[in-house]
Amino acid sequence: MVAYVLYSALAGLALLPLWLYLKNSYFLQDLRYALTGIQIAIRIGRFKRQKPFYSILDCFLDKVAKQPQKKFVLFEESSYTYSQADKESNRVARALSTHVHLREGDTVALFMGNEPHFLWTWLALTKLGCTASLLNCNIRSKSLLHCFSCCDAKVLVAGADLRGAVEEVLPTLREQGIRVFLLGEACDVEGIESLSDKIQQASDEPLSRELRANVNLKSPALYIYTSGTTGLPKAAVINHERMWMASFIQNVAGVRSDDIIYIYLPLYHSAGFLMGLCGAIDKGITVVLRKKFSASSFWNDCRKYNVTVIQYIGEIMRYLCNPPKRDNDRDHKVRLALGNGIRADTWADFLQRFGDICICECYGATEGNIGFVNYTGKIGAIGKEHFLHKMGCPYALIRYDTEREEPVRDSRGFCIKVPRGETGLLVAKIGKRTPFSGYAKNKQQTEKKKLTDVFVKGDAYFNSGDLLRIDSEGFVYFQDRIGDTFRWKGENVATTEVADHLLMVNCIEEANVYGVKVPGHEGRIGMAALKLKDNMDFDSKAAYQHVKNYLPSYARPRFIRIQDTLLLTGTFKQMKVKLAEEGFNPAVIKDPMFYLEENKGYVPMTQQIFNSIAEGTVRL
Repeated sequence: MVAYVLYSALAGLALLPLWLYLKNSYFLQDLRYALTGIQIAIRIGRFKRQKPFYSILDCFLDKVAKQPQKKFVLFEESSYTYSQADKESNRVARALSTHVHLREGDTVALFMGNEPHFLWTWLALTKLGCTASLLNCNIRSKSLLHCFSCCDAKVLVAGADLRGAVEEVLPTLREQGIRVFLLGEACDVEGIESLSDKIQQASDEPLSRELRANVNLKSPALYIYTSGTTGLPKAAVINHERMWMASFIQNVAGVRSDDIIYIYLPLYHSAGFLMGLCGAIDKGITVVLRKKFSASSFWNDCRKYNVTVIQYIGEIMRYLCNPPKRDNDRDHKVRLALGNGIRADTWADFLQRFGDICICECYGATEGNIGFVNYTGKIGAIGKEHFLHKMGCPYALIRYDTEREEPVRDSRGFCIKVPRGETGLLVAKIGKRTPFSGYAKNKQQTEKKKLTDVFVKGDAYFNSGDLLRIDSEGFVYFQDRIGDTFRWKGENVATTEVADHLLMVNCIEEANVYGVKVPGHEGRIGMAALKLKDNMDFDSKAAYQHVKNYLPSYARPRFIRIQDTLLLTGTFKQMKVKLAEEGFNPAVIKDPMFYLEENKGYVPMTQQIFNSIAEGTVRL
């Protein structure tokens, strides 16, 4: 009898995995995700208790000690080992300490593109216990000054190729007593000092850990700029704990210690810096760094450097699928793609063309306290629900009124959760395990991202600004963005900032900026509805010159619509949803329209231009 019971029990245990699989075909992937999540939680718990504090920098120094001769960075025709990178950053740190007198807690703004000096300077600042403010190297003029002032930086370090942009704002920086350094051999402009000569003269000896003795898990490590929902860019506060959490995405995705990762996404963004660079340091892998994305060079680079892991944004994947097919499309070693924003049709096309590459789609905001990972490879999903994840990071999808631009509340004043399969606004509970640090020197915008009294009196949730949908299997799908921001070519565009610039053009009285969908493209491209001043015509040349001078290419409105009156909602807000739905088809819209033609300016919009865009023969 006992033997029979034991036999039955063993048989039941043997059949349990099969039963679980039949109940849930993603059981093994869910289990792996759970185990990885537990390992990450254990590591973070250990970091919280560890004395002295263990940072990404300490992880890098451990890798230097364990694998000094392993390649850390491959850039163009140069390569740097972990040991060389350590010494280069020591020189930068000593130069900054000696000539700039930086001390623990100071903030320094970095204004440079993807290059090894970006890495050395960041490592140097971290060794000194300083915080780096990562400025978008595309911003200029008013936006540049605004971003610089957000974080109370007293020093600006700029790349040699950005000298012109620095000179534009130099008078204001000098008035504020800011020291400006250029990564060049010499500079004859008063108020700009050369940094390269000082670095070359400095020692590469290690620096004392005492220089950063007071840094802990909650200390600010970086300021990364995000457009948010309105206005000028805002400085999201990234502490050391958040750096670690973002770097662990590579663990979830399955990155190995023998991988080689290709980073061409800008290092001033969280994807390239946190998920890419910091994750690579945690794994101790080699980074292939490129200044910017090039579709024509992408696969040649992957073959040249034996790349096994790539990062992407949705547009990148479409660009890679655009050129004619080649016989060597599958001749590469890439096994994993990590990123966000890929459309389902592009996803399928990419796999069919370039082979069996595991695509790990992620979702998250730079400043947010919630994220998802599609660890199963389900095409089209940005993530999958998991009970452990929801226990650690409570979240919900709530009903949202797009016309009133606010959550729908019940008779008690609380928000309403949407049922499975319906679209809702993602909100995530703000608590000890899921804090929201907000934006530097911007309490108003920080509070604006919070929702209170969501489900009970006194609770607080982070408002993601994104509309999502969760299906019956728990897969999460991105639906749309709310508010005044749209995303184009991987960049968030704040409509109010673009509108402010348009209003500086003499003929424009009112401007309503919004994003419109384009067939075959991810995200939304910029369009502006304009009301002109009385008795004035649209000055296409002046408008083009202004947006060209003051806005990065991705933020320039590609379409202009001239209206007699700009429509307002009942609460006197500009109506964007209806305009966005109408798009830019001349067959539908009778208002005069203009199209921004590359290197020519705004030209009258025609049906022929619309058809060329719709057919994909014109590249946007």
